[in-house]
Amino acid sequence: MAKHSNEISESSGVEAPATDARTGESGAPQHGFFVRLYTGTGAFEVVGKRRLWYAVSGLILLVAVASIALKGFTLGIDFEGGTKVSLPATGAHGPIATQQVEDIYSTTLGKAPESVVQVGSGSTATVQIRSEHLADDEIEKLRSALFDQLQPLADNGEPSRQVISDSAVSETWGGQITRKALIALLVFVVLAAIYITVRYERYMAIAALAAMFFDIIVTAGLYSLVGWEVTPAMVIGLLTILGFSIYDTVIVFDKVEENTAGFEHTTRRTYAEQANLAINQTFMRSINTSLISVLPIGALMVVAVWMLGVGTLKDLALVQLVGVVVGTYSSIYFATPLLVTLRERFDDKVRSHTERVLRRRDRVAGAGVDAAGEDAGVAGEAARTVTVSTEAGGSRPAPGVRPVRPSGKRGRS
Repeated sequence: MAKHSNEISESSGVEAPATDARTGESGAPQHGFFVRLYTGTGAFEVVGKRRLWYAVSGLILLVAVASIALKGFTLGIDFEGGTKVSLPATGAHGPIATQQVEDIYSTTLGKAPESVVQVGSGSTATVQIRSEHLADDEIEKLRSALFDQLQPLADNGEPSRQVISDSAVSETWGGQITRKALIALLVFVVLAAIYITVRYERYMAIAALAAMFFDIIVTAGLYSLVGWEVTPAMVIGLLTILGFSIYDTVIVFDKVEENTAGFEHTTRRTYAEQANLAINQTFMRSINTSLISVLPIGALMVVAVWMLGVGTLKDLALVQLVGVVVGTYSSIYFATPLLVTLRERFDDKVRSHTERVLRRRDRVAGAGVDAAGEDAGVAGEAARTVTVSTEAGGSRPAPGVRPVRPSGKRGRS
């Protein structure tokens, strides 16, 4: 039975089920998770379960869009305008709490600040006040009150008024920054769209662009949902991770192109199966690339938050961390399944090839059943075979008797 199945497999180009090396049952050899992950043998079914991934991706998009529409964004001072006052989180009387600073602000100016937060930790920690735009006399009055009541310490351990800093951004300037950030994002998207359109055929270009917009919306939605502040550093980081996302998608699509080159001339795998194999073959490359990207981003966050307390570095690292995760997901579980769906729905060549492969497999399955019956009668057929001697001393089947296939050929696998 196994011999006949192997012969049919070779002649048709369709793989016959292998014998399990450990259980002896029919099916693919059972290997560990990491073995299958590293070898890229196609054991992970992604394209075949694309309806599941469409549902997951759709849910993520729905939450992101709903948060953006209903909650909006927490814009930084550079976009919205206003005044920011910073001072060390340590004073002559001990650590300075954010509630203390908020109370002093409210008492001194007769209104509440927009936010008071502590940034960083240890000796580099600072307390930052963000408020609406303050006049020069209001800023001076606030600085005097903060120094008199909290006595913030300088690096030399002595109270100093100079360590209380302030910065102001007008609403007009904030509007200009917002406009420039949107223009930069639009230019990047247009250039990326041109590259993808020129580099790939139309279905791959559509899938890659859809994945890029997926990354933009999901990252923006996460910022809106969690309430992270949108700053110029965040916009710069967003442009960076969009480039990473396109790069990761290009890796997978290049392998899909390689696997599906001339696919219509073979009947071994369907287009969807070749695309799924490409995902498996690039799994480890995508994971390793993401891990290598996450390591310096994590180090940047540690330096920014716990050591230096630099908010700009934190904003840059945070959006990159989010983008790497989202970009890796979209290139594997969104872009490639979408490509397969587009090709199967709108490309007649892919549809006809898939039907041809499935018909061939049905014939092979039927031939396998016939081969089982043939094997059962081999012994009786061999007994009915009559051989006669020849002058050369060899042997041959008697006339009219069906010959038995040579054992060497039947043993081929």
